Amino acid sequence: MGYVGPVVARRLRDAYPQAVLIGFDLGLFAHCLLGPGPFPECCLDQQMFGDVRDVHPSLFDGVDAVVNLAAISNDPMGNLFEEATLAINHRAAVQLAVGARKAGVRSYVFASSCSVYGCAQDEARRESSPLGPLTTYARSKMMAEAEIIPLAGAYFTVSCLRFATACGMSPRLRLDLVLNDFVAGALASRRIDVLSDGTPWRPLINVDDMARAIVWAVSRPPTNGGQGLVVNVGSAAGNYQVETLARTVARAIPDVTVSINRGAPPDKRSYQINYDLFQALAPACQPRSNLEKSIAQLETGLRAASFRDTEYRSSQYVRRQVLTKLRDAGLLTESLTWRTPRVPEADR
Repeated sequence: MGYVGPVVARRLRDAYPQAVLIGFDLGLFAHCLLGPGPFPECCLDQQMFGDVRDVHPSLFDGVDAVVNLAAISNDPMGNLFEEATLAINHRAAVQLAVGARKAGVRSYVFASSCSVYGCAQDEARRESSPLGPLTTYARSKMMAEAEIIPLAGAYFTVSCLRFATACGMSPRLRLDLVLNDFVAGALASRRIDVLSDGTPWRPLINVDDMARAIVWAVSRPPTNGGQGLVVNVGSAAGNYQVETLARTVARAIPDVTVSINRGAPPDKRSYQINYDLFQALAPACQPRSNLEKSIAQLETGLRAASFRDTEYRSSQYVRRQVLTKLRDAGLLTESLTWRTPRVPEADR
């Protein structure tokens, strides 16, 4: 029930129309919908609510494949809620894989991240390149991979998909992703404010192309990539410098000013990615959405929702804002679990 999940659910339903699809989510971002429309989880057979850190074994009964998208999903949130990030992104991801294997689940797909490479200015990083995570989020993904891959075996296929930075439309849109942020700024205020000096490299992938890769991984045989696979997911054409992203958005949306913070300290989170392995293993599932198409998709979706919020960086479309507001309202603990609501005396 986040940014990626609704798009993955739709793609899984299209690929497996007769399958039973079960959603499992804590519901932290369930309300973060962009405009009116059908509830995204309507395409599922069941939507269950729970914490991925505390999954009952019965959840796996009769299950053929598990797709684990659950994560505290970016660096600002990871820095603010460090222990919860490690618990959810690392330890719970491993526990989920262990539980799935014990229950006889055939396929386990883990949404990992190219951020595990850290600073990589010299050449595009391959799966065999050294890892150098710079943040709690990236470190949690690296640690999870290291413990999940050894669980693979003859009857348990594991796919760790190292995704490029997500972008594009979703029913639960996030505007704390670089391209999405730039398009939102262009539409709301006719400005794109680049907080860095514009030189860092960011690989991008449209969220729909992420979903298509997940559908591929769910059903891939061990003969295609091995029983335990770690693979970069994206395309070589999707490696961009941040300034290029901003200028491309400004060309696509008229009368937009680009402001770049040339005096900003260097952003070490800069890397280009090599996707040769993914191209070899999944030639039919290569990304279809280029940069211009993703920008047009975002513009269309935001305009359809009458998006004009110049303060969107303080809105529900920035996930850190959602978590801090829920915490400050006393609804969430520091470990990001729901507090039990207290019933007023008059209603007891």
